[in-house]
Amino acid sequence: MTEARPIIPVILSGGAGTRLWPMSRPERPKQLLALTAEETMLQLTAKRCGGERFTAPIVVANAFHADEIEQQLAAIEGSVRALVLEPMGRNTAPAIALAAIAAGGGHDPLLVMPSDHVITDVAAFHAAIHAALPLVDEGWLVTFGITPDAPETGYGYIRIGEEIASGVHKVDRFIEKPPREAAEAMLAEGGHAWNGGIFLFRADMYLGALAAHAPDMLVAAQEAMAKARREGVRIWPDEEAFARSPADSIDYAVMEKATRVAVVPVSMGWNDVGSWDALHAISALDDGGNHHHGEVIAVDTKNCFVRSDGVRIALVGVEDLIVVASGDDVLILPRGRSQEIRKIIEALKR
Repeated sequence: MTEARPIIPVILSGGAGTRLWPMSRPERPKQLLALTAEETMLQLTAKRCGGERFTAPIVVANAFHADEIEQQLAAIEGSVRALVLEPMGRNTAPAIALAAIAAGGGHDPLLVMPSDHVITDVAAFHAAIHAALPLVDEGWLVTFGITPDAPETGYGYIRIGEEIASGVHKVDRFIEKPPREAAEAMLAEGGHAWNGGIFLFRADMYLGALAAHAPDMLVAAQEAMAKARREGVRIWPDEEAFARSPADSIDYAVMEKATRVAVVPVSMGWNDVGSWDALHAISALDDGGNHHHGEVIAVDTKNCFVRSDGVRIALVGVEDLIVVASGDDVLILPRGRSQEIRKIIEALKR
């Protein structure tokens, strides 16, 4: 029975988190920042899978961040089972393939999690994992569907099918990020969940699904790991071999194509902190609806999110602004438009 086989957490830390510019940058992406608590997003993710049911995590990351990741996990007295350092980003499906191979490619269940999400109700998360395990043991690929509370257009959706075990349903289908009207219709209809990008499956079942649906990716990952350089817990997959892998998400490469795919709908205080607006929504606010962090003076100010890691920011008589100062950069925009930061990133690249 699965209970005897501990779950191996797989933490995906490859993202650049550019939507939280100027604090999050390629050299120090959002998962390595303490944005929502004293601990960083990576530390909070690792702490979610403590206890005897879980082994030490496998972390898949950018080689540039190896020292920082080891230091952060050591700071919360966490060890790392393996630190797989990607030679380049190839999206989530190949990253998870590297982790599944590093885990030994056997019957062990892998709990795949992004490193930069917030889950406030960890007990509900653990209950959902517990509900999924018997089916995972039988070879199902399980995803966790986030109970939606708004017609969000920034997430993919899952249409929830028939119940196949207590709390576990077949996935009827995956739905791409929808336009507003479609999102509102799904919310009104019910029976849909957000695709939060958290998965639970046996390592061998994931690799088998890749063999069936994305064989080029599997071959590239296997070759990259066979030729990998290893030093302590660190693994450097071979660059030339890994570069041959197609770049695809796990949803596109595997979950949408495999047959035995299940979803556990769960309400667990999940937030992907995908923008400054999203962070404002989950931050502690003062009487005026403001959130301040760092050296901030606010007079006659309402509903503002203000954060500085250095310079002093002073505001008078303004409302509904997001102001973020980091190093030599200052970002100012109206609340509700923080998704448009990509325009700034594009301008900076030019």
